[in-house]
Order: sequence, then C-alpha cells, then structure tokens
Amino acid sequence: MSLERTLTVRVERISRQTPEVLAFELAHPWGRALPSYEAGAHIDVHMPGGFSRQYSLARAPSDAGSYVIGVKRELASRGGSASMHERVREGDLLPISAPRNTFPLRTEARHHLLLAGGIGMTPLLAMAQALAARGASFTLCVFARGEEHLAFADALRAPDLAPHLRLHLDQGDASQRIDLAALLAERAANTHLYVCGPGGFMQAVRNAAAHWPEDAVHAEYFAAPTDANTTTGLPFTLKLAQRGISVPVAADQTAVDALHEVGIDIPVSCQQGLCGTCVVEGDGEGAEHRDYCLTGSERRTRIALCCSRAKGQELVLQL
Repeated sequence: MSLERTLTVRVERISRQTPEVLAFELAHPWGRALPSYEAGAHIDVHMPGGFSRQYSLARAPSDAGSYVIGVKRELASRGGSASMHERVREGDLLPISAPRNTFPLRTEARHHLLLAGGIGMTPLLAMAQALAARGASFTLCVFARGEEHLAFADALRAPDLAPHLRLHLDQGDASQRIDLAALLAERAANTHLYVCGPGGFMQAVRNAAAHWPEDAVHAEYFAAPTDANTTTGLPFTLKLAQRGISVPVAADQTAVDALHEVGIDIPVSCQQGLCGTCVVEGDGEGAEHRDYCLTGSERRTRIALCCSRAKGQELVLQL
C-alpha cells in the first residue's frame, strides 16, 4: 500500500466520552503547529499492531495546535479500535497522515442541515463549530441511544451551538425524537444536507432524502455497505492519456493494483472508496463508479481508482 507523508504526534490527553467512546487529543511532540485543515477533514492514524484507521477531526480548526478525534470501541473490531482503546496511552507517539477533506462544507449553501448518528457526529461537530464561528445558518441534529451514549456532550451544549442543536435520544422523551421523513420532506432553497453515522442510519437518511438533488446531499461513511463490491468485475484497460500507454486490469484486480504493477504509484488508504485518497482526473462518464466520496457532478471528471472500473472495455485517465 502507498502511504502519503506521515507526521508524528504525541497523545496529549485521553478522555472517556461514553462507555464505548474515547477522545484523543494529539499534538506535535515539540509544540510546533500541526498542518491546518477545514471542518469535515479526517486523518489516518497508524496504531500499535500495524493497524491504520481513519478518524474525523472532531473540533473546528483553531490555533489550539492540536487535533481531537473520537474512537468508538467496536464489539466486532478488526483490531483498530481495540488497539486505540487498549494499547494507546497518554504520552505515546503515533504516526498520522496530514488531514484530508472529502467532506467539506459547501460555500454555496444558504442553510446547512447536519445529521449525526452516534460517533458519526465527530466531523459534524467540527462543522457546527465552524459555522457558528462565522454566524452561518445551520441546524445540527444528533441521534444517540441515550444521554450516557452522547459523546462530546459539553461541546454540543456550548452556548454557541446549543441554539442550533436538536437532540434525538432513542431512550428519551418520545416528543423530542426526530422523524427523518418529516424533517427531510421539504428542502428549503439552497439547503445542503450532511450526514455521517452507522450504515443503517445512513441508509435511512438517504431514503428519506431520496427526492433531494444529488449534489445537495453529502455523506461520509465509516465503511462501505456490506453488499458493496469494491474489487472484482469484468476485465478492462486503463488508457493513460498523458503517458500515451494502456494498462490492462484483470477481473479480480483493482485499477490501483494494476497501475502499481507497472510502477505507477497511486496513493491509497481506505481501499473502499471512502476517503478520496486515490481520486484522479479522468473520463468519469466512462466509469462504473463504486465510491462513496464523490458527488454526482464530481464523478463526471473524477474517478476513485481503488474501487471503480470501466463501464466498457476502456477507461481514460489523465495520468
């Protein structure tokens, strides 16, 4: 796997947010400034045991000189969340990537509707803080099982966010629960929707907002849906327009792997079409898009090579 440039950070503070969620504050070991970012960005964290996972930055950009992430301990963990919870301690040094953002706030929006399911609130919390700081119009809807499962509760109830917060607790007062179908039934002019959370929550929001314009709905997934196929398909050829060569891609091979075999390095990270690391310019109209990071309009000229394939026998890339 190809990795982008890594940074080393120190774990300054670990705080328990819920029975399943820990917050990690990460700073430069020598007190230097960390790379800047915009709300919605995430980092790759390389942790003990050889695991690498992506975590959204859960605080609006500031001069604080540190990053904050929230990590939920998953019962069916493949090792990543278990490593962070059980093996990482305050004072430890961790390699991370520089922040990347495939889930940005849209400057053209008149109103921002942020829907957060569980730990999916982390990028949306940063967005809400950034929007509040500039006096923008937004609503933050947070869905959680109960008060004890509400991560970053103090930040959510800060004076600048509280007036914009709608809280849905499964175990709370029925009168305060949010009906997704009713909430999304009508779209006010120039409203953009942002959603992050578990797969079932994401699908419920997608279903309720099916009538919204595609380019007004922005999502960040934790993982590709269980029925997603991000690896196999029919064989095809990559035509590299700038190099004037063609590269065959086998039925059981990704475009990224085929390019790596001929010495062309394409950075990758999630390999599920989630993070946008492997996105390149190309003939998106000729691609069978399988990613979860590009909008409909972006797909016309951009392609996520870790998962997407050609509709026909050839796919043209600007490489």
